[in-house]
This record gives sequence, C-alpha cells and structure tokens, in this order.
Amino acid sequence: MSRDRGGARSRQRARELLVKALYQWQLAGHSAAEILAQFTADEDFASCDDAYFEALLATVIDNAAALDEIIARQAARGLEQLDEVGHAILLLALAELKYRDDVPTKVVINEAVELAKRYGAAESYKFVNALLDRSARELRHGPAPAAAKA
Repeated sequence: MSRDRGGARSRQRARELLVKALYQWQLAGHSAAEILAQFTADEDFASCDDAYFEALLATVIDNAAALDEIIARQAARGLEQLDEVGHAILLLALAELKYRDDVPTKVVINEAVELAKRYGAAESYKFVNALLDRSARELRHGPAPAAAKA
C-alpha cells in the first residue's frame, strides 16, 4: 500500500532517505530490492513519499553509468575525487532532472543544495549547485542553440 502523500515535506524526506540509501549502495553494493527492504522496515520511512523513494532508487541504480557520464562531462574534477555523499546527492538530483519532468528544475537544484549543506563535505554545496545548474541547461532545455538567424 502506497503512502504517497505527494506533499513537499514527504518528498524532502524521501530525498533525504535516498541519499542515505545511495550512499549505502555505493559502499555495500546491495541491490535496489535489498536496500528497499531495509529502508521500508525503518519507522522513519513512514514519513516519506514511498512511491517516489522506490521509483528514484531504481532509476538511479539502473542508470548510474549514464548519470556518472553527465557528472564526468560537467565536473572539473574526476569522479574518483567525489566523496560518496556528494556522489549520492548528484546521482539523485541528476536522475530527477533527467527522468522526472514533473519536478521543477529549481526544486531539484534547491533540494540538492540543501542536502549537500546538511550531509556533504564543507562547501560541497557550491560544487553541487554549479554542476546541477550546468546539467539542467543540457537535460531540461537541450543543447545550446546555434546563433539565431535574423
């Protein structure tokens, strides 16, 4: 039974739990099903948009290589220099930008920056903000158009 309340707070809670789940996925290599089972058993899960959590967890894990390509293309530093928390935040936000047209770009970026401020390394929110801003232009608007013809 889905507890999809659709509210902003339940989505925020889902994102917060997703960062933790994706961090765990990176370190332990568990499957999406194993992580989902673990998180749904936690009482904190009752306060999140569970359908959103489940959909994005699967989306990120299934598309991690493509999302990492976006990070590599947009980042000045290599993927290996990203800490797991920052990487989890970027994977989540890029998945929202690329696969969730129902979430406004501004919301995706603001939520990711807040997660980076809360859980990321010092000043990592600046990197997250810059990378997502550049990526949003590509993912939501397509490549920059050629010079306009008069």
